[in-house]
Order: sequence, then C-alpha cells, then structure tokens
Amino acid sequence: METYTFLREFADSWMLLLLFIIFVGVWFWVIRPGSSKIHSEAANMIFRNDERPAPKEEAKK
Repeated sequence: METYTFLREFADSWMLLLLFIIFVGVWFWVIRPGSSKIHSEAANMIFRNDERPAPKEEAKK
C-alpha cells in the first residue's frame, strides 16, 4: 500500500472521527456549568474602566 493511499484513508476515517470528538469536547468545555461567569467577565473586560482610568493595583495585572 502506498503511503499516500494509507494516509488518505486514515484522514478520511479515524482522523475525521478524532477531530470531531475534539470539537465536541471543546464545545462541552465552553458550555459547562459555572463557566458563564468567566466568559461574561472576559467579554466585558474592555469596558471595565470605561469611565475612569484603572487604579494602579488593577493596572499592574
């Protein structure tokens, strides 16, 4: 069996399955319970000091 044929068959079957499982795992990691606070904090981080500059302690972070 040629190398190209073997790799093509592997990519069409097992690698596709592996990448789909990784995708579903990452998707479940994102929507897991308790992660909404982290995601909302990250989404609103750029608006945190919209009215005034950040205090020196927070600016160092």
